[in-house]
Amino acid sequence: MYSQTVIEHFMSPRNARSMPDAHATGHYGDPGCGDSLTIYIKVEEGTITDISFLVFGCSASIASASMTTVLAKGKTLEEALAISDSDIADALGGLPEEKLHCSNLGAKALHEAVNNYLKEEGK
Repeated sequence: MYSQTVIEHFMSPRNARSMPDAHATGHYGDPGCGDSLTIYIKVEEGTITDISFLVFGCSASIASASMTTVLAKGKTLEEALAISDSDIADALGGLPEEKLHCSNLGAKALHEAVNNYLKEEGK
């Protein structure tokens, strides 16, 4: 049902932690399934230098959140805004049809964090 990559990111999520000194946060929840994700970012010279997350959800949500941070770290803000739910699902080796919405959590929360950072910076 799940790819080896999904299992790896579920069993050993990357960047799973709070970040009290984050430059911005983004939050997204899916009322349909109850999953909730918060992404924290630090930005230097327009690049995401650190990123972490806290998630409440199923194994696919945890893996998707983990992969989102892997894809976004080191990217410019513009590149991060271009990361889509399809990019996340593809990087995980796919998700079952009924779990595709989990990749949406990562993209939405990441985009909100970047947009919140840009608003705070007046950009």
